[in-house]
Amino acid sequence: MTALDQFSAIRNSPRRWLVTGAAGFIGSNLIEQLLKNNQTVVGLDNFATGHRRNLDEVRSRVSTPHWRNFTPVEGDIRDQATCRNAVAGCDHVLHQAALGSVPRSIEDPYTTNDVNIGGFVNIIGASREAGVRNFVYAGSSATYGDSPTLPKVEHQIGNPLSPYAVTKYVNEVYAGVFRRCYGLNTIGLRYFNVFGPNGRQR
Repeated sequence: MTALDQFSAIRNSPRRWLVTGAAGFIGSNLIEQLLKNNQTVVGLDNFATGHRRNLDEVRSRVSTPHWRNFTPVEGDIRDQATCRNAVAGCDHVLHQAALGSVPRSIEDPYTTNDVNIGGFVNIIGASREAGVRNFVYAGSSATYGDSPTLPKVEHQIGNPLSPYAVTKYVNEVYAGVFRRCYGLNTIGLRYFNVFGPNGRQR
């Protein structure tokens, strides 16, 4: 099935989606595409690293009726109640919220752990409780660690090289456990270097 076929399929079957990290680079692009394809979207962000201007740009690029289908929620995935309220009634979750940056994680492993592991457990747990159909989360190529294998193969990883890498690997372990223990359909995407509209300017 091509990307156009997939968009056609969801356009003809509107659902309710939660996008965490809504004001970030990837999250805001996901929201734009979902709204343009007639979906109802909840966007959760605490604006620690995301930017309100990204959502303003999405608003400028979608129609007024489409924008009315977007509900912004300002909150932190480290708060269980916030996660439960945001995911209530949603069919699909696209979890993009995380505290990125390898250097930041080396400088402050505690906050990176709280957000990327504690927050992950909160949102995947709330998704399971809400009975969502699919939980798709942002993984990272950092999971490959010091593995010298080229090209990279999913089942061949090495030792993690930073606290950030540890957190993204733990996310994968938790997702597998939630799939096996609770039957939650989880999909992880190991992003490498992603670029595009609303991305960081260097």
